[in-house]
Amino acid sequence: MAFLEIKNASKTYRSGSSRTEVLTDINLEIAEGEFVAIVGYSGAGKSTLINFLSGLVQPDTGTATLEGAPITGPGPDRGIIFQNYSLLPWLSVFGNIALAVDRIYPQWTAEQRRAHIEKYIAMVNLTPARDKKPRELSGGMRQRVSVARTLAINPRILLMDEPFGALDALTRATLQQETLQIWESDKKTVVLITNDPDEAILMADRVIPLTAGPRATLGPSIPVTLPRPRIRAELNESYDFKQIRAEVIDYLLKATDRRKGGVSKTLTLPDIEPEDVRTRGLINIGRRPVRRGERKKEVVES
Repeated sequence: MAFLEIKNASKTYRSGSSRTEVLTDINLEIAEGEFVAIVGYSGAGKSTLINFLSGLVQPDTGTATLEGAPITGPGPDRGIIFQNYSLLPWLSVFGNIALAVDRIYPQWTAEQRRAHIEKYIAMVNLTPARDKKPRELSGGMRQRVSVARTLAINPRILLMDEPFGALDALTRATLQQETLQIWESDKKTVVLITNDPDEAILMADRVIPLTAGPRATLGPSIPVTLPRPRIRAELNESYDFKQIRAEVIDYLLKATDRRKGGVSKTLTLPDIEPEDVRTRGLINIGRRPVRRGERKKEVVES
């Protein structure tokens, strides 16, 4: 039995009379302590997939389970790091993290909770900014707060929904390395959602491509056998890295080509010529567009 599993899951969203099947036939098994990255196009349904695991979204068909038990809603055993930080603007760095810690550990003394919060603020290198509000922080610092808040509740599983997607390249690289260092220290189970194959290979034990939507589904699991710790600058010179990267990208591109080739439509265009706006004037008022078959040649004698 897998530690974390999605089996035969699908999801359709409805709006009025229209319906879009976002995900279909999703099957995923994750071992405890494993770092898995799911790579796919924007809008393919990656966030919906990870929300099966968080319990924020229920599949229409199939199941999502943790140690064999159905996932029916959110819980403190699964921490989520979102792309948009989700910080309360009127609270400081300390206050945003305390909000989660106070909820999860109400039995602790105030001193225990304070020490615990300070530990995680220091872990993400934000001690000098502990009393600042989100508006006083850079994007990278806000994401550090989000990471610290999630880690401070000590979840068994860390769900990361494109957490570095909105950051500049240098800040993203820094946070990637810091997250890997934190993961190496306690080896939590991690599921990373990303549209960056390089990021997935840098961080994960396995990379799984998600095809383009609608009706997106998971492709084959691609193991990342590169030794840890991994440094992005060094990976660029690695033959194994290039091979894995090529395999991931090749599958995504071929899956997209197959989908494009599988739809055939015949379009019938109207037999109407557009109006020549250069001759528009009073003489054109009330005239309808002219069909090609209606055009006649006339000889005018002068």
